[in-house]
Amino acid sequence: MTINTTAIVILLASFLIMVFLRFPIAYSVAISSLLCLAYQGFPLTTLSQQMIKGISSFSLMAVPFFITMGVLMGSGGISEKLLNLADACVGWMTGGLAMVNIVASYFFGGISGSAAADTASLGSLEIPMMVDRGYDKDFSTAVTISSSVEGMLVPPSHNMVIYATTAGGISVGALFLAGYLPGAILALCLMVGSYIISKKRKYPKGDKFSLKRLGKEFRTSIWALSAILIVVVGVVAGVFTATESAAIAVIYSLLVSIYVYKGITWKQVWKLIDSCIDTLSIVLILIATSNVFGYCLTTLHVPELAAKAITGVSNNPYVIALLLNLILLVLGMIMDMAPIILISTPILLPIATSIGIDPVQYGIMLVLNCGIGLLTPPVGAVLFIGSAIAEEPMEKVVKAQLPFYVMMIIALLVITFIPAVSLCIPKLLGY
Repeated sequence: MTINTTAIVILLASFLIMVFLRFPIAYSVAISSLLCLAYQGFPLTTLSQQMIKGISSFSLMAVPFFITMGVLMGSGGISEKLLNLADACVGWMTGGLAMVNIVASYFFGGISGSAAADTASLGSLEIPMMVDRGYDKDFSTAVTISSSVEGMLVPPSHNMVIYATTAGGISVGALFLAGYLPGAILALCLMVGSYIISKKRKYPKGDKFSLKRLGKEFRTSIWALSAILIVVVGVVAGVFTATESAAIAVIYSLLVSIYVYKGITWKQVWKLIDSCIDTLSIVLILIATSNVFGYCLTTLHVPELAAKAITGVSNNPYVIALLLNLILLVLGMIMDMAPIILISTPILLPIATSIGIDPVQYGIMLVLNCGIGLLTPPVGAVLFIGSAIAEEPMEKVVKAQLPFYVMMIIALLVITFIPAVSLCIPKLLGY
């Protein structure tokens, strides 16, 4: 074998071995990169230089602000407000609480940007509520964790910022706008699946639709929903950068959570910031180490080799698009979301663009694939959170989840093969 081939084997084999041995993913990435660089004779200063380069990005400054905004709003008493708003919108349908669950996640996702936060915050309210109304616990849990993925598509999402930074040259505003319609399509697919199951199992309807109640709940929730407007409208209109809008949204979220909804006190703020720092440290370590891994992949020409391997299977762009989705789904089963974005983007994005997939569209595909991965064993973090909240065996939840996997794959295929789903809103607004 040539030096390059041996280095690739060392890099990828050591990484996969450590992943399967359940090493922390940041250590797996860093150690495999270190072994690869050492074999090639690079000075070890290359490791530190590339790590620092990975986090020396103005765009990445938005990530801690988005995480902080989500934690403040998620702990500030808005969960019940959004549940009531969703109930006023769709609670009258067959399987009304399942529909409320899905719509509430669409609203809440626009605030937290995190599937885990959505499941932890709304799930503790929704699952017991659904069980009390006669819904099966495994079904209630499956609906909750499936709908939580909407939050990763609906802006503002810090994962979109990470993807934009990793891909380079992609507008965060365009990615934010691109997520609305795919998020709505995912919600619609989940609602169709929920309706069919609810009809079959004869789950109850909610109260009749009332325009007066809808107006009342909207007025109550407007303070929470305005946080999204600050971020999205500010970025799209060019008033703020993504970082500036996120910082302003943090201040707004703090004031609303303390003085309007009164869900937290000033004493609790410091504990919440402490949890934000824990989350942020994990994200930044991953970004730093993944940049070294990406440097190794680039110097070894792995993206070009991967492109040749995939295009060698077929020249049909539809087949290649399906292969890209399959690769991302498999990665989602064994890795968390941030490392997948950081490691796979330099390899798979060039292949996607070579078959005519827009980088913005690919970003939406990537995020949804990773979201589905969060619900699949053996590493599905959101699956574990949902099972823990419901106190339901993971095996039962996975079984109840099967119809929702199908609906999510349908949404993924729509996003993959109909570019306008992701691109129509950004293009309409000049992106």
